[in-house]
Amino acid sequence: MRAYYFDNIPGDQRLPHDSSRPVSTDTLNAIGLLHWQIPLDGNEAKIDQVAAERGYKNRDTISVTKEGLGELYETKIKGFFEEHMHEDEEIRYILEGSGFFDVREHPTDAWIRIHVLEGDLLVLPAGIYHRFTLDTENKIKALRLFKDEPKWVPHNRSAATDSNSYRLDYLNSIGVGA
Repeated sequence: MRAYYFDNIPGDQRLPHDSSRPVSTDTLNAIGLLHWQIPLDGNEAKIDQVAAERGYKNRDTISVTKEGLGELYETKIKGFFEEHMHEDEEIRYILEGSGFFDVREHPTDAWIRIHVLEGDLLVLPAGIYHRFTLDTENKIKALRLFKDEPKWVPHNRSAATDSNSYRLDYLNSIGVGA
């Protein structure tokens, strides 16, 4: 995993958009992100350990490819790239391929781009504004973990999400309050 500030230059969202300004692990931790690098071979015990420690009870696998999604591919990619939050943590363990998670730094509101690769396990806290896109490989397969029943409900950024209780809890958890 590599994290840096997004350059905000218009163009293909799947390009790196690297501003050459790296983001430290301390900065990621300060906004509530967690990350592990777990090799794909023999990973199950470590994944199970993280799942047990964080209370994840369910899991499934998601594959995002042109071949797998067919005509829905471009629509799905555009939807994933809409700025949104979830009322649950978003947990992804990358099994194949790669992509970018962009998260909002608070209080600056700057985008931080996180390039995830095979073996990366990333946890985005509930209430953080973020978006996702593939990189130019155009494919990713990830294990998704859930605390309860699998669900993935995006709440696009708006005045309503700014006052959503999960958003407010997130802001309090990183020490900025509402």
